[in-house]
Amino acid sequence: MPEKYAFRMNLNPGQAAEYKRRHDEIWPELAALLREAGVSDYSIWLDEETCHLFAILSRAEDHAMDALATNAIVRRWWDYMADIMETRPDNEPVQVPLKKMFHLE
Repeated sequence: MPEKYAFRMNLNPGQAAEYKRRHDEIWPELAALLREAGVSDYSIWLDEETCHLFAILSRAEDHAMDALATNAIVRRWWDYMADIMETRPDNEPVQVPLKKMFHLE
């Protein structure tokens, strides 16, 4: 059964339109890689007051998300996005896992 996973990232102020544009044009090879890693139903939401990005996705029990950080396509995407969001020194987006507090089915 898929697991829901949620996290927060930080967008630089004034970059919402550019962030959306880049994701509207997500590279097909990146989308395919995410699916191959067991990711599905992936959404990112913006809190315009704080510039926080909230992401939620479903991932297979046997997902390979941990291996994505070493993939050249992912590394290239991180480099592409580094100018508009908070990143670590290697351009990995700063991600803060979120704790589920409530769920209604």
